[in-house]
Amino acid sequence: MLRWSVTFLVIALIAGVLGFAGIAASAAGIAKILFFVFIVLFIISLILGKRKV
Repeated sequence: MLRWSVTFLVIALIAGVLGFAGIAASAAGIAKILFFVFIVLFIISLILGKRKV
């Protein structure tokens, strides 16, 4: 999931440099959402992983 977030971030940067503001904003929004979902899932896996030990 982190890979998808980085991919959309790169797409947003390239689109921003080329002047496609709408595509850049959409890709940046998707990247932000995926990054926060990744962080939440990572924290949940850390908490659940410590309970098993």
